[in-house]
Amino acid sequence: MTTQILICDDSAFARKQVAGALPPHWDVQIQFAHNGIEALNHLRHIGADLLFLDLNMPELDGYEVLEAIRAEELQTITVVISGDIQHNAQQRVVALGAIGFIKKPIDTPALAHLLNEYGLYQPNDTVQLLVSNCAASNCDSSSPISLSEYLQEMANIAMGQASNLLAQLLNVFIHQPIPKVALIDRSDLNMAIGAIDNNTYYSIVGQGFVGSGVSGEALLLFSDSSREEMAKLLNYDDSNSSDPEMEVLLDMSNILFGAFIKGLGEQLDIKFGLGQPSILGKHQQVEELIEHHSQQAEQLLCIEIPYELDQQHISCNLLVLLTADSVKRLEQQLIYLTE
Repeated sequence: MTTQILICDDSAFARKQVAGALPPHWDVQIQFAHNGIEALNHLRHIGADLLFLDLNMPELDGYEVLEAIRAEELQTITVVISGDIQHNAQQRVVALGAIGFIKKPIDTPALAHLLNEYGLYQPNDTVQLLVSNCAASNCDSSSPISLSEYLQEMANIAMGQASNLLAQLLNVFIHQPIPKVALIDRSDLNMAIGAIDNNTYYSIVGQGFVGSGVSGEALLLFSDSSREEMAKLLNYDDSNSSDPEMEVLLDMSNILFGAFIKGLGEQLDIKFGLGQPSILGKHQQVEELIEHHSQQAEQLLCIEIPYELDQQHISCNLLVLLTADSVKRLEQQLIYLTE
């Protein structure tokens, strides 16, 4: 009997990856949902035997979808596939009814093992996988992937690795933001940063990176109002440090920069070399901190990740700025990875 599958992810690149990771020769029909709202409407009116669900989505995230499935008693089996690999996230989705959690990038053997364990797939199945003739808005099988979509999903996975490391260090759960990717003029960087408060003062740490034709700079904008709370989470003792503020900034940047750039490089198959992080400015408004960028006309590919630890009243913005010369190299890599 044909298994009806629904793949829900806001990333077109991720939807293609999930479909491509399914076991071969499996009698299935696949449809797609771009967000949690679409997924729930599909489950209510059409149904699906098996739902592959992302967590980090706009409008309605994966947790909310799982809660709605349980509340409405919608009949489907759910497997979460996410870049948010925090232990608490994995525990939470299972508690909400998912049969399992598969991290991104997808471990194909682990996915096949999970499906086989629950009797959803038998390795001796001989019927070819089919992508359904669904409405054009739901079909992804031949849709081209833009560089921005590709990088957003890469950033989502790298962000998950950085957040997991930070969550373990601070013993907190970090709600995953949705990365924003845009090609901007360097002089417009201030306007491109969406999650800042113009009435708040920030400090900024920068670190350069380069590898295999791709280069750029990582910036961490850290609000002054967050410094004291972050020092408490990091268990800093002012009496044992000559400059505790600098230690907080550099330690935070080392954690986020190192894990994020490493995660991005693994997906791109690039080993990045990292420069030394340095504090570029303290206790200023963002416009003043990044004033040096406004003097240059070069275009940048900007990845913005606004982190929030609501209960701890901590906020910071991670910006990864890729040079215009890096774009062609990334486009070549996209072609290679999506062949």
